Amino acid sequence: MSPKDVLRSNLEVSRFIVDGYLADFSDGDLLVRPLPGMNHVAWQLGHLIGSERHFAELVHPGGSPPLPEGFAEAHAKEAAGVDDPSKFKTLAEYRSIWEQQRAATLAALDAAPEADLDKADPEKYPDYAPTVSRILLLIGTHPVMHVGQFVAVRRVQGKPIIM
Repeated sequence: MSPKDVLRSNLEVSRFIVDGYLADFSDGDLLVRPLPGMNHVAWQLGHLIGSERHFAELVHPGGSPPLPEGFAEAHAKEAAGVDDPSKFKTLAEYRSIWEQQRAATLAALDAAPEADLDKADPEKYPDYAPTVSRILLLIGTHPVMHVGQFVAVRRVQGKPIIM
């Protein structure tokens, strides 16, 4: 298995996990806050999409599709406490935006020469992801950091335990 195969597998596994947790969600489930101060899933999905776009652009500038107008602002850290449904997308819309971005991320992986995967750029890349491969790995693992909160919504909504 090549390094690119490992990175692609990581991206596929994270998508599989997130899709599994969202499979029976309704649009209303996206705005449930199971505990005070916990971010609802709509905000988290937007955060994940925006983060993935940001990191993919570091690796492959200009390769990501534009986000819908107002999307970044609606999912900024400052908007995490907003509960107004009109400020968020439907589950189908989030899935579509994320799929477009994930396709761009996979294209960035494909476009990166394998010899460049260990390339560092301290001026551009964050300390916690200092190389192309670490950025692509982060894109795959970041969603898994959030699905624990999805589980809390599932429990509060009485949805079955999965995985």
